[in-house]
Amino acid sequence: MGQALASDTPVAIVGAGAMGSGIAQVAAAAGHRVLLYDASSGAVEQAIARIGASFDRLAEKGRIDAGAAQAARARLIPAARLDELAASGLLIEAIVEDLVAKQQLFRTLEAIVSPACLLATNTSSISVTAIAAALSAPGRLAGMHFFNPVPQMTLVEVISGLATEALVADTLHATALAWGKSPVRARSTPGFIVNRVARPYYGEALRLLNEGAADCATLDAVFRNAGGFRMGPFELMDLIGLDVNLAVSRSVWSAFFNDPRYAPSPIQQEMVAAGFLGRKSGRGFYPHAPAATMPQAGNLEPQPIPCSLHIFGNCPLASALSERLQVRGLTFQHAPASPDGRLAEAGGAAIYLTDGRSASERGARSGVANTVLVDLALDYGSATRLAIATAEQCHAAAATAAVGLLQAAGFTVSRLADVPGLALMRTVCMLANEAADAVYQNVCTAAAVDQAMRLGTNYPLGPLAWGERIGLPLVHSVLTNLATSYGEDRYRASPLLARKVFSGKKFHV
Repeated sequence: MGQALASDTPVAIVGAGAMGSGIAQVAAAAGHRVLLYDASSGAVEQAIARIGASFDRLAEKGRIDAGAAQAARARLIPAARLDELAASGLLIEAIVEDLVAKQQLFRTLEAIVSPACLLATNTSSISVTAIAAALSAPGRLAGMHFFNPVPQMTLVEVISGLATEALVADTLHATALAWGKSPVRARSTPGFIVNRVARPYYGEALRLLNEGAADCATLDAVFRNAGGFRMGPFELMDLIGLDVNLAVSRSVWSAFFNDPRYAPSPIQQEMVAAGFLGRKSGRGFYPHAPAATMPQAGNLEPQPIPCSLHIFGNCPLASALSERLQVRGLTFQHAPASPDGRLAEAGGAAIYLTDGRSASERGARSGVANTVLVDLALDYGSATRLAIATAEQCHAAAATAAVGLLQAAGFTVSRLADVPGLALMRTVCMLANEAADAVYQNVCTAAAVDQAMRLGTNYPLGPLAWGERIGLPLVHSVLTNLATSYGEDRYRASPLLARKVFSGKKFHV
């Protein structure tokens, strides 16, 4: 294992934008003399002023003492020319996401810095192998992908290209740890860990919108209130910028030779073409003008509590329904698990957890016309909202009774169109599947993918841990049913996920 660079090792940062200045702040706080360069006139001075103000605010809040803030600020040194970076022991590039520009920069820098200087790129999606190929000594370069805002986000992806020397990656990993970060190792493949595994969060939401499952506000509310995500996919895309999000999707899709699993959305493409880029343009999936009225989630009107309620078995949803009804003093009958998997009955409706089929298909195949499907929730005991879908052949009175039961248990209910897999279930299963494939293809370990997705995207659970909570056999069944429903390779199950199901093993996360 490599050792962290000594704090007296000078660190050079090329690029004084948001990422470069954030990395410079972290390195200076860790005790390094930081040489900051940017090709744009005045950019370095502005960045150092911003970083200094950040140190001052930290001191005012008592997070660091005033002396430490002043010392860290003094370690920031502007560089007017690239040759002033010659004495650095680590050089991190944080310029525009363009392969040719990065190759040209590193080719120039290789002739300036010493052979012992480690080189790192902060690229979020470009092949580290391709960037390093421009060097005469490609083994000295690795990826060191920080996340924005760098001082607050702890995740760093340490990425090895085909030529990266093990000691280089080890040293960068140890250095990130010494800087107070939580590094994970990855192999240089499209999207690395986070930008690859996160694609279904956006892609499935966009497909749901395209299929008329619900509006953006309703879908976002389901992801937040049932799934425990901090932001729904549409509000998150508005924050990131639709153009940025689309560019990453296109990059990953293209790099995987147009694999349908990563296909970009025509809706997003149209919005970018229209200039509806999200918050920065004043309009995206939501209006962002100062006086704009934000759309509200679709909530079903309150319905009467059904006269007869039955709960079956003790799966997580059935148990939560029982507990929530008991807390509210409501009477119901409890029975053993039903052979057909129904969780509850109310007013003639049979309520099931979605398994990746539409309610209409499931009702037709089981002969139960009054089929109502409930979506996944992170924790049915604390969730405030549930999404449902009803079979087209379901009688209106039965659907109303099912809504009344869920509302009686304290849930706000949102009805989605009868799409296969509903919203959360299909998305979480796709996230788990993508994570499994990343492990299967030796991009990273199971522990690394879960850590990366929790820290890099603030997911409430790592996707593999969430898949194990759901039950890997159910995840596999949902994907299989989605693949059958859509007839698309997009929903093919990872061979590693299938292997875990057949063997009864877990991912050990």
